[in-house]
Amino acid sequence: MEKLLPDQLKELWQSVLQKQRTPEEYTSTQECLLADYRETWARALLLGGHQNLQASLLFELGQYVGCADTAEIQRRCLQAVANVKREWQEKVSVVDRPSVERFYDESQAMLYELMWWHSLSEDTSPLAYVLAWHFAQRQGCRHYLDFGAGVGSGATLFARHGVQVALADVSSSLLQFSQWRLNARELSAQAIDLKTGELPSQAFDFVTAMDVFEHLVDPVRAVEQLWAALKLGGFLFARLGAEVDEDRPQHIVQDFGPTFECLQGLGFVEVWRDDWLWGHQVFQKS
Repeated sequence: MEKLLPDQLKELWQSVLQKQRTPEEYTSTQECLLADYRETWARALLLGGHQNLQASLLFELGQYVGCADTAEIQRRCLQAVANVKREWQEKVSVVDRPSVERFYDESQAMLYELMWWHSLSEDTSPLAYVLAWHFAQRQGCRHYLDFGAGVGSGATLFARHGVQVALADVSSSLLQFSQWRLNARELSAQAIDLKTGELPSQAFDFVTAMDVFEHLVDPVRAVEQLWAALKLGGFLFARLGAEVDEDRPQHIVQDFGPTFECLQGLGFVEVWRDDWLWGHQVFQKS
């Protein structure tokens, strides 16, 4: 079986160190392999009649918010990081669960930030969803939860491949947008509002938590919830780490020691790690 992309690239770089390939050959190969991931991502997210991912996402976002001026939508996207920071400073005076949940529920800028991020215009890290899909496919996983689903792009990718999908988030507004996106593509998914609902017990064999844990008031509690929601032998695909970023005050967790301790204490076993591209880890419920 072909190795996962980060493992392929790590192995290729070893051949550079051994003088079997040039750095230029490595870069060219990396771009080709990433191009395949980009195509998979774009094919899942493009609306009918669109060929360019960025243009498609801007058009889709404009449709949802009722603005036909894509230049204006792009302007809002480009200002979204600063606007999210401003909204946080205005609304979250005390970092507690009600305040943080209210922020994500009411934020207007978060929609633009996430959609722009998923356009791959600034970095390739959303392609970790494609990596997660390849991992899940190899393990035969068919029941998927995107925990902290945001704008629903990961759920759309998995649903496109015939997987039974659920989305969970504390933001009712983002869940509503995600369901609108899925409906536009004639795809279905269960939506779980974590403010009012619980994750079903032992319902999933694969869970992603993409850049989620640094946003949580209680990441240890989240691990416990995901443990209960996973079937025995199921997998958690997550990135557990965040650096201090003055532009993103919503990243409220930097110490993940208690989170890793909880994972270990519950019996999660690390079975794979991406230490080359985006830094995700996969834990299996044992």
